Amino acid sequence: MKEQLILNGLDFSPEENLSRYLQSIKKYPILTSEEEYELALQYQKTKDRKIAYKLITSHLRLVVKVVSKYRGYGLPVSEMISEGNIGLMYAIDKFAPEKGFRFSTYALWWIKASVQKYILNSWSLVKLGTTAAQKKLFFNLRKIKNRLNLIDDRELSENILNDIAKSLDVSVQDVTDMNMRLKAHDGSLNSIIDGEGEGGSEWMDFISDNKPNQEESLAHAETVKYRKQMFNKALYVLNKREKDILFKRRLYEKTITLDDLSKLYNISKERVRQIELNSIKKITKAIELLQ
Repeated sequence: MKEQLILNGLDFSPEENLSRYLQSIKKYPILTSEEEYELALQYQKTKDRKIAYKLITSHLRLVVKVVSKYRGYGLPVSEMISEGNIGLMYAIDKFAPEKGFRFSTYALWWIKASVQKYILNSWSLVKLGTTAAQKKLFFNLRKIKNRLNLIDDRELSENILNDIAKSLDVSVQDVTDMNMRLKAHDGSLNSIIDGEGEGGSEWMDFISDNKPNQEESLAHAETVKYRKQMFNKALYVLNKREKDILFKRRLYEKTITLDDLSKLYNISKERVRQIELNSIKKITKAIELLQ
């Protein structure tokens, strides 16, 4: 029997018409802390999808509020909202009301994590750093510069670089590199930045070689091989449709859109997203059991 998802049949995808979506989510009531707590307890015990529906739809405006703070990265707002909604759905299954926190407080972390992951994966053609400190630098450097009224493209002074590096627990070089990335975004690596004509220096000339040594490469290759084997073994938990949607949405070099898949399977775009999300959960659980 196919597992039913929290929002089975509900299409509140913001991709088709953002303004219509923003208007439509206003109809869902905002819960009081007591209502929220009671519903969360009931869902924890029963896993009733109707209860989850009430909790999630009452927090769709929270997702929009979070996403509004990331508009400056030049990415589609509708896509960021969609990713934030995925984080919200994760939160409902992880939330423990007996710990005394409001669901909105807990869900906020999942929503921000999903949106930030999407931004990090989409913002640049060249992979950004993925350590906690580098992520913090990426999402806070522009904010700090705005606070200091450093809104133009001038170079940061040594004192400012040192202060920022200290406050974010990163090196001065990390701040310098990230500032350059934020200003240049995904410009050509062959753009001239020093001098003119053939004698000038290009961005490419300033990229350090951080390639791993032979031992690190071998260890990485073994890890990748092991993960691939575990993933292939875990695929048995998916049916044909789930496997097809997962591969077309996440694993193909050119991903298939939600709209195309919804037409292919004659289901809503949100239903496609639900199947995609559920497939990832099932694969993750299967891998945990295999290890």
